[in-house]
Amino acid sequence: MNKKSMISGIFENGLWKTRWAVLVAVACSILAALIMFYISAVDTFYAVKMQADYWQLGSPAARGVMRAEAVGQVVKVIDIFLLAIVLLIFGLGIYELYISKIDHAYEGDDTSSEHMLSVSSLDDLKSRLGKVIIMVLIVKFFEMAIGMEIDSMKDLLVFSGGILLIGGTLYMTEAMARKKGEWKTRASDRIGTVEDRAS
Repeated sequence: MNKKSMISGIFENGLWKTRWAVLVAVACSILAALIMFYISAVDTFYAVKMQADYWQLGSPAARGVMRAEAVGQVVKVIDIFLLAIVLLIFGLGIYELYISKIDHAYEGDDTSSEHMLSVSSLDDLKSRLGKVIIMVLIVKFFEMAIGMEIDSMKDLLVFSGGILLIGGTLYMTEAMARKKGEWKTRASDRIGTVEDRAS
């Protein structure tokens, strides 16, 4: 081995090891996801606590106000949970792409890794994240729609248009996923996925 090839080998070895810097993004993503889960859990606790006196309200109007507040709080909690899931998928996904596959996820009969960790490329990871982000935006739309007051035909048309756009987006997302073979809805379609991944 000549001096040039030796220097090249050392440089390439060091260059390859820089991929471990991805662990910073992984750790931060997982930590942020745990923080979001904690915030959602606390918000859920206080939402339940605030509704403890719901049964004592005798006025339908008062119950309606409290019910609307409860729905709004639940939607916000779901929104934060979905954001936590996005961070979790991102952290686990880039770890599998750039560091190593998570062996424990493919042991035994655990099939959860089929849907969450079977990331084959960066585009695949972006596709999975995109689906969850779409759900976050849908929940955000629902949250805003709860407090929306429809005072005119224009408001009703805008609201209806938003619902149609959401429905169209979900339909197109599902159609594209099925076309690419990303979604396996039947149990028979998923047989062997974990074994193939683990081998």
